[in-house]
Amino acid sequence: MEKATGQEIFKASFSFKTNWDTVFDDEEFVKVFSEDILEKYIVQKRWYAGKASTLKYIEIVDHFPIVSGNDLYYGVLLEVNFKEAFFQNYFIPLAFSSVHQNEDYTTICKLQCNDREGYLIDALHLEAFRKHLFECILHAESKEEALKVRFHKGRSLEEKKYISSRFMGVEQSNTSIIYNDKLVLKFFRRIYINTNPDYEISRFLTENSSFTNTPAYTGSISVSHNKEEVITLALMQELVPNEGDAWAYMLKELHKVFSNLEYKKITVNSLPEVSLFKRLRITDIPPEIIDWAGLNLFTKIRQLALRTAQMHIALGSDIHNTAFTPAHYNGDYTVWLKNRLIYQFQNRLNTIENNLHKLDGIAMELAQQFLERKKEIRKRFLDFDWTQLKGERIRIHGDYHLGQVLVHGDDFYLLDFEGEPESTIRDRKVKQPPLKDVAGMFRSFHYAIYSTIFNNSDKYSHDKHELFKAGEILYRFMVGVFMETYVEKVQHENLNIGYSREIEFILKYCMLEKAVYELGYELNSRPRWAVIPLEGIASIMNYN
Repeated sequence: MEKATGQEIFKASFSFKTNWDTVFDDEEFVKVFSEDILEKYIVQKRWYAGKASTLKYIEIVDHFPIVSGNDLYYGVLLEVNFKEAFFQNYFIPLAFSSVHQNEDYTTICKLQCNDREGYLIDALHLEAFRKHLFECILHAESKEEALKVRFHKGRSLEEKKYISSRFMGVEQSNTSIIYNDKLVLKFFRRIYINTNPDYEISRFLTENSSFTNTPAYTGSISVSHNKEEVITLALMQELVPNEGDAWAYMLKELHKVFSNLEYKKITVNSLPEVSLFKRLRITDIPPEIIDWAGLNLFTKIRQLALRTAQMHIALGSDIHNTAFTPAHYNGDYTVWLKNRLIYQFQNRLNTIENNLHKLDGIAMELAQQFLERKKEIRKRFLDFDWTQLKGERIRIHGDYHLGQVLVHGDDFYLLDFEGEPESTIRDRKVKQPPLKDVAGMFRSFHYAIYSTIFNNSDKYSHDKHELFKAGEILYRFMVGVFMETYVEKVQHENLNIGYSREIEFILKYCMLEKAVYELGYELNSRPRWAVIPLEGIASIMNYN
């Protein structure tokens, strides 16, 4: 290996007695590509999600040509198998280039096919390939539904021609390309043998609802696999002007709030408190809290609550499309839910027992409480009686938090509807209570508060216990303001989320689920932060 242009370039050269246009018919190429080339290349990529596991072998499950004039590219679907007995699927578009002259290429290896020498590269790093994809979407027709590779043009796409393309930021779990400085084509590197929820929900919101605070769906690329299965490869949406995500915005705002404790000489024990989930209009917030936290924080939360409500109203508005028609709670859903959560709970229980030695102070105390009350927490998950619930389930965001929201002026845009990363693609499409998204946002508020304390504690004069107490007080007022706007809006628009007792039950249930989910990640990745989900669990279970 050698460093070049900031990326790892695979230096080895491979030679095959086949032409590029028949390369996947050559058994030797397929074997060497899978075993020697890909295994060394894929583990370096940011979008590879198997870094914590041991790669066993890679298999090519499908490939298809993408032809543009005289240029031939390949789309390749991979199955990466792990020694831990599970697998993941990935998508890589390939190109064979005779020259290596652009520092933005991602070079996989040097390659010789018969007498032709060159480089095997990720085709997305070729402008000619990016242009071809854009023009295929631009000129897509409905008759292409019968083809292997399918391009779809959304109703909102107004562009007439290709002008430019560039990558959006640093490549993460997906690869996003900006076209004409107006559109974003997001390639799903890790794919699922099914249509992606992000595609389904984005297209539905744009073409079947009046909700506009999400990037408009403008097109997509999919592939027909094994005749009956359709795999979403890429999703194209409008590029929304923004000042960053709501997570970064919230951290800045909260830093001001905690700095005010000293600046305004506020005594934490004198701050008024409110019960969790109590609905609050901004006019109901005590003047001491407004003086401390400022009015702007609460007006922004009110706006975010409104947009969240409007998203759910749109997702629950269709009575014809069965994939989006609201559904009642039933026995099948309850069995699915309990099995899933008990399995997750047992997994987290094992994790905390194995990592207890990493904790100290408040985190250790809360972890001990968690273990002492494990039967009570497990029972809380099992106490889901669907016959007592009158609300409805709908398709939801599924992984809703501040990082999935863009800030634009005084408004918010909601995005990334792929769903919870640990869930199967089938589970992500199960209709859930819309309050599960609300619970996810509340957990994100909680994280933002504690993240601000952890990252800036040396800048505040109050000790950590006082900061934690102030954070819990602020959190409850933030939740209260969100609740008032959200519940009032969805009930006014006849989205059935149940009445007060049911709303509180679902919120507590989903927040407990989220906090237990978070606990495993924190214990494995950053034990110092385990106090955040542990505090959340304690609050929900009324430990404190």
